[in-house]
Amino acid sequence: MEELIHRVVIEKKTFCVTDSLDPLEDADYILIDVQTPVDERYVPQYVSLKEVSAEAGKRMKRGACVIIESTCAPGTTSYIVKDIIEKSSGMKAGEDFHLAFSYERVMVGRLLHNIINLPRIVGGFSPECTRKAVWLYKHFVKAELLETDCLTAEVAKVVENAYRDVNIAFANEVALACESLGVDVFDVRRFVNSLPNDPSNPSANPVRNLHFPGAGVGGHCLPKDSWLLKYGLDTYGTFKFEPKVIMESRFRNDLMPHHMIELLKEAMEEMSLSIKGAKVCVLGYAFLENSDDTRNTPSRPLILELQEIGADVVVHDPYLKEEDGITIHQDLDYCLKDSDAVVLITKHKEYFDLEMARMKELLKTPIIIDGRNVWSPSEARSMSFVYKGIGKKKH
Repeated sequence: MEELIHRVVIEKKTFCVTDSLDPLEDADYILIDVQTPVDERYVPQYVSLKEVSAEAGKRMKRGACVIIESTCAPGTTSYIVKDIIEKSSGMKAGEDFHLAFSYERVMVGRLLHNIINLPRIVGGFSPECTRKAVWLYKHFVKAELLETDCLTAEVAKVVENAYRDVNIAFANEVALACESLGVDVFDVRRFVNSLPNDPSNPSANPVRNLHFPGAGVGGHCLPKDSWLLKYGLDTYGTFKFEPKVIMESRFRNDLMPHHMIELLKEAMEEMSLSIKGAKVCVLGYAFLENSDDTRNTPSRPLILELQEIGADVVVHDPYLKEEDGITIHQDLDYCLKDSDAVVLITKHKEYFDLEMARMKELLKTPIIIDGRNVWSPSEARSMSFVYKGIGKKKH
């Protein structure tokens, strides 16, 4: 990224950043990329999207192409953005200007790779709008450009993320079943996924891909996109329908931090201790390993619940110092020293290198709650740790 920015900013001078809206007047293409969060009632908040759509409409020229890249509830482009731009511009979508929806498929650490090498779905308000938007993307997307209408593209985006959320929820339910039955979910996962990918008969391909269970789901997309799908369905659907599998999966994943606390309670009871007044060391605040991205991190609800119970919580993350009003330490020994339990939420690479003997020496009480399958239960128990983990045997 650094090399690319140097080339286009310093050498070619073809890229600039400004807070002025004047460039909209000459733009042939206007890409809108803003946050589209949901509130506590899971209703999408389109403040930024509405503002920039109105500003674009006021200034853009006839024949310009506006492309929404932000994830939206299905129907947003046609029923909200189009109306705002038409009202502020006095022009008609599909006649005087082009309008399309084409979502990003990016993730931390693979932004450029994904933008260039993954297929791009381009949905226009009209076939001509689609062709106009495709013309832009074909200049830098090396993969296939898949043409459709904007509503279908919007549905595809939220379903793409809901699919992963549902699969993670399934893995989490399997993990809870394994805990109850006294087997290791990671053994079960390995056996299930041993079914091979056999393309010789696609309709009877046995392949399985059971996801990893864990302490919770975070990030900007997965915690909200199922809700965007439901909102679009409730608002613009032609009949009432409750997507129960999708929404129950969302609830299941949201409950995993609470389950971590239930495991901690079990461990503390085995040591005849109470969480109230105990010092609990939480490892990892970022939602994604080896990053400083904290959006919708499952660590936050876990920490807040522990504090509400009365625990003294100390948080460690090698990539952060303070976030959301929570103090985060980077000195691991300081966090571990005299703690009554270690609760691991994020599998940063630093924690794989953390030796059991070092933890045993620093901790006041040898309790490990492993939310990401980082440590060996047998090794921990051989060193007299009380070990609990997502999807792990209790003893």
